[in-house]
Amino acid sequence: MNGRLEAVLAAIDEANAADPTLEDDETGRQPAALLYGRRMSSELARICPEASDILKIAARGQHIERWKTPRSSFPEGKAGYFAWRKGQGAAHGARLAGLMAAAGYDEADCARVGQLLRKEGLKRDAEVQMLEDVICLVFLRWYFADFAEGREPDQIFRIVSKTARKMSAEGRARVAAEFDLPPELAPALAV
Repeated sequence: MNGRLEAVLAAIDEANAADPTLEDDETGRQPAALLYGRRMSSELARICPEASDILKIAARGQHIERWKTPRSSFPEGKAGYFAWRKGQGAAHGARLAGLMAAAGYDEADCARVGQLLRKEGLKRDAEVQMLEDVICLVFLRWYFADFAEGREPDQIFRIVSKTARKMSAEGRARVAAEFDLPPELAPALAV
């Protein structure tokens, strides 16, 4: 790993270590954003070891300081949710661009990380798609069980189906091979 990349990843971790929400993992209680970023990096390294610096930064910082703009600060409903997500993507991209510039990355690299986080070119841009696959795999591996708890089966099916539609064919194949999905959810992977 080069010095610039190490500096940016360390800065992301430092920022995310301030998350007041704590989660448990195999090493103990950690700030949720810090844990999420590390899980994103781990999953990316597992499925795409040749990832560019920019993709590694986007994965690690995808939710940088997300707690600072809570979902509740936007209106309820679908429109409010999408406005919040769009705002988060722009804020995360700007924050990462600042950290990257401070570490010596050029303007084009700083702009590119924003494109990845805003998911510009999903299904057309290989790096954007890889980031989306990693996001979906991290969600399914570490967050889906808690998210699904207490939800109706048809709602869970819709969530898995929406997740699968965002993934590449390779990503969906990983889900089928790596996760022990109940038989009633298998059709949700057929896009």
